[in-house]
Amino acid sequence: MTHRFSWLRFAAAACVAGTAFAAVPAHAGIFDDDQARQAILDLRSKTDSLSSQLSAAQRTILDQSNRLDQLNQQVATLRGQNEDMANQLTTLQKQQKDYYTDLDTRLKKFEPQQQTVDGVQGEVQPGETESFNAASQQFRSGDFKNAAASFRSFISKYPNSPYQPTAQYWLGNALYALRDYKGSTAVWQGVVAKYPQHPRAPEALLAIANNQLEQGQKAAAKKTLEQIVAQYAGSDVAQSAQSKLSQIK
Repeated sequence: MTHRFSWLRFAAAACVAGTAFAAVPAHAGIFDDDQARQAILDLRSKTDSLSSQLSAAQRTILDQSNRLDQLNQQVATLRGQNEDMANQLTTLQKQQKDYYTDLDTRLKKFEPQQQTVDGVQGEVQPGETESFNAASQQFRSGDFKNAAASFRSFISKYPNSPYQPTAQYWLGNALYALRDYKGSTAVWQGVVAKYPQHPRAPEALLAIANNQLEQGQKAAAKKTLEQIVAQYAGSDVAQSAQSKLSQIK
């Protein structure tokens, strides 16, 4: 009974609702459709506009990206060129430094140089050392004749050379090796007379004493050895002279 009553109430309500819907004017539905259609058209227009703007923005970004890539490439190229120029500058600076160093070295060969020879400092002329060394090499190789000639030439060419005492001493040795005892003694005596304080002077005296002993001049040799002991006391040469004195009978 109750269920049936409820169904009747639902049917009556549905009938009333249908009557109310039928009472709405027909043009109201048409107006809503036009508005919806226009809204859709407006939305589509806005969407198309936004899509166009988005495409334009994307193209702009792409163009800017391409330009940025080009700028990066240009920067990389400029950086490479800058490194090349820096390397070239470094190379040029080194070449210039080497050139002036070489030039200075070459010029110095033509200028007098201060040099120490046998403990004595003096001014050495260009070519002087080479000339002395060449004569010394001849002596060491046993070419005493040419060594003597070379030392004589050096002594004549460089009269103010700090090598003079040493060159004369070795000239005496070359003459001694050639068995020119008189000539060698004269040369060594010249060393003692001209350069009495030079380190080669006592050695020259000892060589003279040996010359005298070899020629049987014991008295002269003894006198020369005594001169060494008195004049150059405490030196190694003086000790050698004293040892030889003790052997002379």
